[in-house]
Amino acid sequence: MRTSHSVSIGLASSEAATGNQLMASPSAGHVLWDGADVSGWSDAALARLRRTHVSFIFQFYNLLGEMTALENAMLPALIQRAGIPEARERAAAALQEVGLADRQSHRPGELSGGEQQRVAIARALVGRPRLILADEPTGNLDPKTSEVIWDLFLRLQAEHHLAFVIATHNHELARKADRGYRLVDGRAVPWP
Repeated sequence: MRTSHSVSIGLASSEAATGNQLMASPSAGHVLWDGADVSGWSDAALARLRRTHVSFIFQFYNLLGEMTALENAMLPALIQRAGIPEARERAAAALQEVGLADRQSHRPGELSGGEQQRVAIARALVGRPRLILADEPTGNLDPKTSEVIWDLFLRLQAEHHLAFVIATHNHELARKADRGYRLVDGRAVPWP
């Protein structure tokens, strides 16, 4: 898989969710992963693919309020059946990578919106994905923090050879992507 930033512009939340679901069941065409058409795979095989190669970042962070930043970030490693020491080590490294090494013991309610989104990004990295699907990852953030998050995506793409598919309404940030698309009548149309 070639690493890149692809961005979908102007999607409503339901369209973005539909775009992310296409990986499992496209209404037409094929979804290829390493040359294999996954659209006919079983639910179990698709779940394995998502668990081992795909991570998600959401607009509303989806952090568990009773857990610390470290515990929230550990979850993908635990789902992948890593032991607690390994999960803790991977989460701590990811939190350091997104600039939150000093906030590991804080709960989401003690963090700013930008910090919560960086915890969500760290959580996505802990799964060691090849692809990150991000739904409006800067939608709840101020312009300056949005810029920081987008620059973080660019750095992570380069350093980890990750591919990103990002749904956003933010045209200014979307222009930084390698390529962009709009959904028009159910079709992906190159943008701009």
